[in-house]
Amino acid sequence: MLNRRTIYSGLGRLHRALEMHEWDGAKFVILLDENTFQHCFPLLIQRVKRLRQAEFIEVPAGEEAKSIEVAAQVWQTLIEGGADRSTVIVNLGGGCICDLGGFVASGYMRGIRHINIPTTLLAMVDAAIGGKTAINMSGVKNCIGYFHSPVLTCIDTTFLETLPEAELLNGKLEMVKTAAVSNQELYNNILTAKTSFRFDHSMLIKTIARIKVHVVKADPLDQGIRHILNFGHTFGHAIEMYSNLPHGVSVGIGMRVAMYLSVHKLGMPQEVLDEYSEWLRGQVTVPRYTLSDIEAMLALMHRDKKNADGNLLCVLLNKPGEAVIDVAVSDNEVRDAMLKLK
Repeated sequence: MLNRRTIYSGLGRLHRALEMHEWDGAKFVILLDENTFQHCFPLLIQRVKRLRQAEFIEVPAGEEAKSIEVAAQVWQTLIEGGADRSTVIVNLGGGCICDLGGFVASGYMRGIRHINIPTTLLAMVDAAIGGKTAINMSGVKNCIGYFHSPVLTCIDTTFLETLPEAELLNGKLEMVKTAAVSNQELYNNILTAKTSFRFDHSMLIKTIARIKVHVVKADPLDQGIRHILNFGHTFGHAIEMYSNLPHGVSVGIGMRVAMYLSVHKLGMPQEVLDEYSEWLRGQVTVPRYTLSDIEAMLALMHRDKKNADGNLLCVLLNKPGEAVIDVAVSDNEVRDAMLKLK
């Protein structure tokens, strides 16, 4: 069961946790990519003594790793290395590593333990928390997966020092999403923040992480209130797969689409849309899509796992901090909203 004690702040606390007797006999395997091997692995084994003798498996960076082929390669490596049910997979990386590692752990020997150590802002506030594990298939994002919660998640913001600003922006946009559906004051604070997310805002990051923990505890299998965390994602996932834009940027644009629909379907104040649109333009280059582009993305949206009975089911807002889940949206409404992107 996910609880605040399983979310460790800092590698020092993770080190102390792994020295406890409950980890006696555990065999650790670290899953990472070429980026985290170079920039994060040395710090991890320096700070966490128990992992210095761990084996490691390196996979490609990015969404390329989230495939059944890569998962099968990792399973094969675990088998050849003699991994058993006492083996613990330690996922050192961003959202893709956390997703893949959790997926591999959930399937190996019907489920073994895994630990998430997110190294990107996006993973710290989203992918590493909640127990959703998934891979992509046939151009559909996260369509194959399980609920398999990590036994520990360690958030150490020191890793953010290794990231370029573009990667920090991905996480910032996901933080805006969580704030938009949960707390209007927090949402406003993030939109008006002037400083970098590289060294400061550690408390803000922890606040966002705690919000997600709270929502996940209330709905661990994503059957109700947890749907609020999908705000912007129905559109964002389609944009991501079609346009090959980063996840956070795609969700940020998807939120613009959702806010437009919120104004026209739920009466959300127009000024909320205007303020967000102006803020978003200051962060990213908002694409302009043709009807042909939109038709291709609509096909992806209809394959989204959140839909039901052929309807696009979206999360919209009455206002920031007040989300409405499972709002049916027509294709024409989506076309209108996406043509109005600016």
